[in-house]
Amino acid sequence: MKLIFPTTLRVYAAFALTHMALAQNVFIGQPANGSTVSAGSNVTVRIDRPDTLSGSTEVALVMGIWPCNNFPCPGPSNIIGTILYNGPYKPQFSVPSNSLPPHENFTVSIPEGFVKGVTQFGVAHVALIGAGQAPFLETLNATLVIV
Repeated sequence: MKLIFPTTLRVYAAFALTHMALAQNVFIGQPANGSTVSAGSNVTVRIDRPDTLSGSTEVALVMGIWPCNNFPCPGPSNIIGTILYNGPYKPQFSVPSNSLPPHENFTVSIPEGFVKGVTQFGVAHVALIGAGQAPFLETLNATLVIV
């Protein structure tokens, strides 16, 4: 019994942390994957975080763009690129409610002379989750076309 209980407890703890982490994921609500944006323009970015009962403390978001040219985009866990936003993230429900999950809108500026073509829009999200406030990092991306 001594050998089974600790192993079972570790498996349960790993499952619980994984479940809590999945509940804290964010999503790019806007701009849609494949959207066309102009260099030199302002773009509204909406980052959604579905409502959850598990405890978390939002720490930060970093958003950036990276030109893919004729190559596959590298993924934001490898390169964020030109930083468009680096700061706090405080998702909230809309008032009045419009059926969106908790979210925050950001206005970012696409640099005037940015390389035209297929571009990776990357996001790094940092939070603390669970009763012990374990660090949580995720990256996500959308493809934009810069014109």
